[in-house]
Amino acid sequence: MMDYREVVVQFIREDWADPKVAPPAYASFGAAGADIRANLPEEYRLEGFDIAPMGRRLVPTGLRLSVPQGYELQLRPRSGLALSHGISLINSPGTIDSDFRGALGVLMVNFGTEPFRVTHGSRLAQAVLAPLAQARYLGTERLSETERGEGGFGSTGTG
Repeated sequence: MMDYREVVVQFIREDWADPKVAPPAYASFGAAGADIRANLPEEYRLEGFDIAPMGRRLVPTGLRLSVPQGYELQLRPRSGLALSHGISLINSPGTIDSDFRGALGVLMVNFGTEPFRVTHGSRLAQAVLAPLAQARYLGTERLSETERGEGGFGSTGTG
């Protein structure tokens, strides 16, 4: 059995947020991503709202997070929403930095052919906690040689 290292991501709810909406949680022991849910303002709680085909919307979660220094929280699409409805995240993966303390919203896009209804408490995205390394960028006169060299898009083949 895998022994996961526990890292704490603290959260608070916005004053207007519904405390009955579940906080981020893993659906199974082996899940890499914690489900992030919609926490809609009062005027949308009963019926939700639609995202039109090719439309996008910032969906509120009612949360503010404190990601520990040395980590980032990546927001990723849910595969079931992508397969069934063409729903994705427009900036996938979205990054929540350790020094961000603003409201957490999920920037959703509808690539499907029908309007998609976002409902109060529905699962929107997955949050994956990832360790972070910051690079030191150093100017140089020359880069090391590789077999690929300057080959760009598609240069390593198609199959």
